[in-house]
Amino acid sequence: MKKYKLKNLNLFVFTLLVLVYLEIVFRLLTKGALFSISLLYVFLYSVFVTLLVCFFVTWGSNRVNKGIYYITIFVITCIFVLQLCIFKIFGFYFDLSLLSATDQVMSFMGDGLKLIFKNLLGILFLFLPFIGLLVFHKKLVIDKQGGKEHIGILAGSIFVYILFIGSLYLNGNTINSARDLYFNISNNELNIRKFGVLDAFRIDIKRTIFGFEGKLNITDDDIDQDVDKDTDQDDTDEVDNEDKEPEYGYHHLDIDFDSLIANESNSTIRMMHEYFKQENGTLENEYTNYFKGKNLILFMAESFNEIAVREDVTPTLYQLVNSGFKFNNFYTPTISSTIGGEFQELTGLVATSGFLSSWKSGGNAYPFGIATVFQELGYNTYAYHNHTYTFQSRNKYLASLGFEHFLGCRNGLERRMNCNKWPESDVEMIEATVSDYLGKDKPFMVYYATVSGHGDYTFGSNAMSLKHRDDVAGLNYSEKPLAYLAAQIELDQALALLIEKLDEAGELKDTVIALVGDHYPYYLSLDEVNELASYEKDSVVEINRSNFILWNSEMETVSVDKVGSQIDVLPTIYNLFGVEYDSRLIIGKDILSTEPGVAIFGNSSWVSDQGTYYASSGKFVSRDGISVDSDYVRKMNNVVSNKILISRYIMQNDYYRKVLGK
Repeated sequence: MKKYKLKNLNLFVFTLLVLVYLEIVFRLLTKGALFSISLLYVFLYSVFVTLLVCFFVTWGSNRVNKGIYYITIFVITCIFVLQLCIFKIFGFYFDLSLLSATDQVMSFMGDGLKLIFKNLLGILFLFLPFIGLLVFHKKLVIDKQGGKEHIGILAGSIFVYILFIGSLYLNGNTINSARDLYFNISNNELNIRKFGVLDAFRIDIKRTIFGFEGKLNITDDDIDQDVDKDTDQDDTDEVDNEDKEPEYGYHHLDIDFDSLIANESNSTIRMMHEYFKQENGTLENEYTNYFKGKNLILFMAESFNEIAVREDVTPTLYQLVNSGFKFNNFYTPTISSTIGGEFQELTGLVATSGFLSSWKSGGNAYPFGIATVFQELGYNTYAYHNHTYTFQSRNKYLASLGFEHFLGCRNGLERRMNCNKWPESDVEMIEATVSDYLGKDKPFMVYYATVSGHGDYTFGSNAMSLKHRDDVAGLNYSEKPLAYLAAQIELDQALALLIEKLDEAGELKDTVIALVGDHYPYYLSLDEVNELASYEKDSVVEINRSNFILWNSEMETVSVDKVGSQIDVLPTIYNLFGVEYDSRLIIGKDILSTEPGVAIFGNSSWVSDQGTYYASSGKFVSRDGISVDSDYVRKMNNVVSNKILISRYIMQNDYYRKVLGK
């Protein structure tokens, strides 16, 4: 049988078809847009890569060329499969910064194998071209090309790349436009959606090796979301009667940004000083010092979400969510899984690319670290986690926040509770630890990182789901949503036990319980989430809608409609407890302040008090009855872009140490 020679035009056409096929199949499997200008970018970059492949696989003998070609197509296919599997597990895409989270990735290997089998059809579709090459390998011949041909291929690749760069200018240079993403913004998800998997992977490698500064857009009208934020304050100055509202000052420290700017040689640090100098910060308000002197117990609850809050199944969660401060528009954006949610809750910064290594090292300075500031107020501080204490280097970053007393499994908690089941019990953790801080001569601040709500959600593999299986037996849901609810019952009962112990010790009325989830339960599919939801959620924004519990037994219920997210938890608590901090330096803001709210998601989508912006499509959906001017979305995109970038700068440059010297 005559062999078919893959050379010149034939090799080019086949390789291009393979690359375009992979990009299209990947988009179908991840519900990406098929018909948009991004396909032009994908096609041009695929042509560029095809020419490079043709250049590198035609230098040797047929056998050598074929070997290099097979390896190339295999590696390229594996990149697509990797992105598919990460996306299906976590709801976000892989980038090289996630290599800092290898312990978490390894812990999911068993679940990952299950997911591979669940998505085996999609993986097979991606591997079809490579399988075809193996099947017909005897019919393929890739001959050695001459020098002139190589020069022609190289010249062609340069020409196509110039065309590709030129195409980036077709859609202007607004925030998140193709040109802005390529040169000014680090956003792996939007890069994949805009330019395709291969180009996004190349961008990630380049920026990881050579670094990437990004660009802050500091303008007078964009620095704050609400240019009229002081209007109410000014109006009260004109009222001259006994009912005049109190005048509130800003949460500021005495920082001489002018001097810092004048004496800074590093352009990035100087730009940060200029950014913070122009920030107004957050005003104190009627709730400033509201909880001053009270105890605080703060939870990061594994996979807690509003779909777990039911009066019939989780009555304690239902009570706490619907009393105290009742936040009606709160989100827990899923960025880098658990560690990203915890980072946002404990720092008030956006978990943007590059935060992991500096966060996990514990080497950065956090003068506003929650244990540090409460110790300065005279509190005893404690932290607990009912899984391995070193997981994701939690012992290091909690120490950097001031926690001197951190107990988890394998450093002492295993002597008080059973740490040999998965997931471990939140009830047992509360039972084992409350005696540490109750009955002491000082107020206490306690942080709990729970694990009982962790997936996978099956009654065969999840100890907490199995424990509470009978409690959900009468509900008409499929297995995984039922198992999820069952696992969250353990958190509910842990909170009930905590309230009981506080009451017995006479500390309940003087204690505030705060709780926020780390991410939505991504072990459930969107359809499974919507089985439990009260309305149809989308996979980008509304799947992350959740609750923020902020409760004291003695307070009246306060309903809050302002939008908030995990990054707002820290400054909200600090305002309530009378902590002295600089609100300009924390990217999240007090949810109880007059400043408009915004929740920021991993792909630069956002929700404000006026509506929702979907970054992948560039679509803004206003809230019912609210109209915005034509420039609102541009300004908000600029605000969000700055908040994301400045969060990364703070971590990468250990900025708090430079500004506050500690």
